[in-house]
Amino acid sequence: MTGYGRLPDLALNKRTGRGLPDADARHDMRSALTMETTILVLIGWALAVGSPGPATLAISSRAMSHGRRAGLVMATGVIAGSATWGIAAALGMSAVMLANAWIFEIVRYAGALYLLHLAVKSLRRAIAPADTSRAVTSPARKEPSDGAHFLQGYVIHVTNPKAILAWGAIYAIALPTAAEPVQVWALFGFLVLTSMTIFGGYGVLFSSAHVSAAYLRLRRWFDGAFAVLFGAASLNLLTARIL
Repeated sequence: MTGYGRLPDLALNKRTGRGLPDADARHDMRSALTMETTILVLIGWALAVGSPGPATLAISSRAMSHGRRAGLVMATGVIAGSATWGIAAALGMSAVMLANAWIFEIVRYAGALYLLHLAVKSLRRAIAPADTSRAVTSPARKEPSDGAHFLQGYVIHVTNPKAILAWGAIYAIALPTAAEPVQVWALFGFLVLTSMTIFGGYGVLFSSAHVSAAYLRLRRWFDGAFAVLFGAASLNLLTARIL
């Protein structure tokens, strides 16, 4: 028993006398390579999804300021936005958008404006008097609905034109040239599940008792930092060369 599983049986090449994999073995090797590539792609996707960015920033902020339910609902909205781009890329919309740069520009400016809006909201919370912006459970404070949390998460991701390029690149890397639809949608499902794990993890982590308590003690600093980061994300989206 080796550490590599079952090795393919070798068929004798009549011309050279060398052992070559038979047809079934070659099929197994292609399948193993595809699975290996898929695993590597999922690991890379998880690292990319989990890296600091507008989506993870928004989920973290919402989970700390409004609690776990709000953070998870916003994460669901972000995942839905990501899935929207994933479906669009699978249907060939990324090629359409690449051929029509003005579509990217519309999405880019919409996303930048929304991130700027979030930056202003965070800044207003940071400079608000302590008696009007205290604990997140204050009875006097009207909590946003689940629908509002979801929609905000969805808008954050669906207005990021980099997302559809990321999906298109992943499909190009992980799928064979003549991929069957079942392969495309299977990869789509794996990627969405990975995103659910990462974004949901942010919602759970940043709504923990210790993190929430730290947020309440240092609310101004946190909100000020979020204002700066959202503003930086908006500027980056405006100035980045996407195409």
